[in-house]
Amino acid sequence: MAKIIVTDKMAPEGIEYLKSKGFEVDTPFGISHEELLEVIEEYDAIIVRSATKVRKDVIERAKKLKVAGRAGNGIDNIDVEECTKRGIAVVNTPEGNIMAAAEMGVAMAFSIFRNIPQAHYAAKNKDFRRNQFIGEELDGKVAGIIGLGRIGSIVAKKLLGVGMKVVGYDPYASDDKFAQLRISRCESLEDLLKVSDLITLHIPKSPQNTGLIGEKELKICKKGVRIVNVARGGMIDEKALYDAIVSGQVAAAALDVQEVEPNFTKKPEEQDYWNPLLDLDNVVFTPHLGASTKEANYNVSIGVAKLVEGVLNNELVPAVNMPSVSGDLTQLKPYIDLAEKLASIYYQSEKDRVTKIEVIYSGDVAQMETRPITLSAIKGFLNSVGDYDVNYINAELKLKELGVKLTESKSSHLEKYANLITVKFTTANKSQSVSGTVFAQDVIRIVDFFGYKLDFEPTPHVIALQNIDVPGIIGKVGTLLGMNGINIAAMQWSRNRRGEKAVSFVSVDADISNNILEELLKIEGILKASRLHL
Repeated sequence: MAKIIVTDKMAPEGIEYLKSKGFEVDTPFGISHEELLEVIEEYDAIIVRSATKVRKDVIERAKKLKVAGRAGNGIDNIDVEECTKRGIAVVNTPEGNIMAAAEMGVAMAFSIFRNIPQAHYAAKNKDFRRNQFIGEELDGKVAGIIGLGRIGSIVAKKLLGVGMKVVGYDPYASDDKFAQLRISRCESLEDLLKVSDLITLHIPKSPQNTGLIGEKELKICKKGVRIVNVARGGMIDEKALYDAIVSGQVAAAALDVQEVEPNFTKKPEEQDYWNPLLDLDNVVFTPHLGASTKEANYNVSIGVAKLVEGVLNNELVPAVNMPSVSGDLTQLKPYIDLAEKLASIYYQSEKDRVTKIEVIYSGDVAQMETRPITLSAIKGFLNSVGDYDVNYINAELKLKELGVKLTESKSSHLEKYANLITVKFTTANKSQSVSGTVFAQDVIRIVDFFGYKLDFEPTPHVIALQNIDVPGIIGKVGTLLGMNGINIAAMQWSRNRRGEKAVSFVSVDADISNNILEELLKIEGILKASRLHL
């Protein structure tokens, strides 16, 4: 009998469901990390919410573990890479708490415009001097929404419904998306900050988004702006926010998430957590309640239970780190890897907004089950824009939320290669494509890069260059990289016509800095330089 440990409190329906299927389920809610390390080797599955951290040290001791489940959206508290290395499926329920999170954002907005928590606290202490809590109306104010995914879109609709003027910043969402929501697009974060009376964040946490709003950004804002974050902690510089509130630049803030969060199970007398923002009366500070509704708890509890059941029954479920296929995953794996790498290239080298993606299969691969390959392409594309929460479950939905159209086509006819995957990116002005093939069983190659023919093995660190086709460029690039201690593993140049433009892929042993990238652009004849992480 498989054993499951549930370490964070979740709706009982999911636990009862698993028990009804014959699994042994233990529920030591609030177990410490040290205690978890002592017992994890007994279990075939672990289910967590946001508190428990399933890090490498836990995974190393989990000798029997087959699946790690998150009853909720994010997976930032699970080491997905380490799980994948050890063949452990990671599952989550990204759609179960969307409405709860959106409603929490709107509730927080009302709370800081009308001083509701402060007035309630005063009344509980017999202070009824209402003139202390004069607020402002949302009607007619400008709401700036950062991130127009599923949650941000719901928030936009609800704030429009109370009479706010809504603007949004999402560089990856299409114009059609903004038109559908009936809100105005801000072309830059700075544009949004300048006009907003309310700023609310609805984006995934990523290296690009960490510290997104800091001292510089807060100074750009309207004086008296109000800020809501129910997404992820760390995207707002908390020290800068504290200073801006004290100075009066920011009138109030509502934070459901923090850069460092408390232990959510300790009693008050046991709690050793403190955050300077708690000292400020005009900060509403809640303990990560975004998904805490009865409906959301039920949805994520039943959802994760069924996914865990599927893995333990040796079914191939739509996991974060495993595409759902009915056939042999081993046969598809090189094509899945290739498609993800191909689709990740565009936004690493181009800036024009993509409105449509077409995945074209030719030759042998067209006869295979291409659905998981296409999902892998979407995943690579979305990863390149900083959406690290994307997985095989939500990839297509997230692409649709951006307003990017997806098509898939197949052709059995192919002359040069046995198989070919082409990912075509369409913008308002043009279409560009990249292509790759699989040789033997698992040797993948990029063979076409925006119209330039190549035969290049994708590696983790690649420099993509475009230059005028004149002598000496290769030597100058090699010399510059050598002077900076960057070793070249492979290099390939390609041109269409002599004397015009050429492109190259330079595989290096380590990532290069922004300074080196800028130095490459200073070389006479270099037109463009990009880093590709493949």
